[in-house]
Amino acid sequence: MAAAAAAAAAEQQSSNGPVKKSMREKAVERRNVNKEHNSNFKAGYIPIDEDRLHKTGLRGRKGNLAICVIILLFILAVINLIITLVIWAVIRIGPNGCDSMEFHESGLLRFKQVSDMGVIHPLYKSTVGGRRNENLVITGNNQPIVFQQGTTKLSVENNKTSITSDIGMQFFDPRTQNILFSTDYETHEFHLPSGVKSLNVQKASTERITSNATSDLNIKVDGRAIVRGNEGVFIMGKTIEFHMGGNMELKAENSIILNGSVMVSTTRLPSSSSGDQLGSGDWVRYKLCMCADGTLFKVQVTSQNMGCQISDNPCGNTH
Repeated sequence: MAAAAAAAAAEQQSSNGPVKKSMREKAVERRNVNKEHNSNFKAGYIPIDEDRLHKTGLRGRKGNLAICVIILLFILAVINLIITLVIWAVIRIGPNGCDSMEFHESGLLRFKQVSDMGVIHPLYKSTVGGRRNENLVITGNNQPIVFQQGTTKLSVENNKTSITSDIGMQFFDPRTQNILFSTDYETHEFHLPSGVKSLNVQKASTERITSNATSDLNIKVDGRAIVRGNEGVFIMGKTIEFHMGGNMELKAENSIILNGSVMVSTTRLPSSSSGDQLGSGDWVRYKLCMCADGTLFKVQVTSQNMGCQISDNPCGNTH
């Protein structure tokens, strides 16, 4: 019917010219066209196989990789948040700045509160100090306090303070620059600091060891003491005493000279009550002899009542 009406209108328009339609006719025609358009669902439809279409987005392994990246970024964000909270709690950053430390343009880092730190690595030629009118207090919780720079180490413990260095050490007054203690033997003579009564070393190389004029020089060892000189060993003193629990051995390339009164305690020296062992191979006895100038030498005892008169003695005619 609509097609017939449209054909009749076309014939009427072609014969008599354009025909004007009323509002009602235009509304009816528009309603019919919309109705036909809405009921035609297959208009422009083309059947397509979806498996052959190009798929967009992240699918398969790419999707799993994207999920892993997102989870990793989330974990990093959580760790960053925890670190930020720890820094904020330790350094105590507030609206007025940092409450626990100050940073200065000269490179000075000043701690304004009690700080708990494990290991501090200062920069090259750095200085650790306190305020002018306050003491610097460093406390170790059941652990020694160790200051180390290269091979030089200062260790402060409950019962001792030790300093070890392979290149030497020097203590001086920072205000007057006066050297209080130095191991530079070529420039400064070695002196114990005031108040230090003893020095404990395993090995020392020096030209001479002396004591004050009013005090004694005591050298004590727990095991074995070796005194060696490249050009000889000279021991001088008002009274020289050797106390030992074992043997005493004196060796020299040329001679051993004892100048002064020499006293030897024979209470602990081995002896033979009779001369029966002189000829046996179990014992070899020597007699200690002294020259007039203090030179000592030994003579093997081959018979009883043997003296120091031998042909090759180092004393010459006087002994």
